[in-house]
Amino acid sequence: MSVSVLVGNPRPGSRTLAAATLVAQRITGAEPDHVIDLAELGPALLGGDDPAVAGARATIQSSSLVVVGSPTFKATYSGLLKLFLDQFPGNTALAGVVALPFMLGGNPAHALAPETALRPLLSELGAVCALPGLYLLDTAYTTDPALDAYAQRWSEVVKRLTGQ
Repeated sequence: MSVSVLVGNPRPGSRTLAAATLVAQRITGAEPDHVIDLAELGPALLGGDDPAVAGARATIQSSSLVVVGSPTFKATYSGLLKLFLDQFPGNTALAGVVALPFMLGGNPAHALAPETALRPLLSELGAVCALPGLYLLDTAYTTDPALDAYAQRWSEVVKRLTGQ
């Protein structure tokens, strides 16, 4: 199983990146194979033919599981994440990739954002979105018991979905 973390926080090395990596670790019991921090790609995302961006797209498309993480901005995902995902063609670009929509935020009122905003985008790209989205507060993601409960509930499902 190839596991990737894709994070669309505009700040490099963000809490969103740390949290999404932790989610991948807890779900799979191992470090992710690839971590893509879109903030590091910066302006290259605006050009259509940058090799680093093309490499990031290829990594995501060849992954078995992708934890797609974003901070919550105005109750939805970041524009940086959307900019990257808009570069995938059609509705089959992520066919066969199991995607876990994950969002980090400062207010529990946005807890449905992974389900109502990020999941439809990933589904539109053809990803297998069989897992419910996960939302954690940015002040408590390392200690929130919801993360362990989520991992305990869905780890076996991830193994089955990815053929492990």
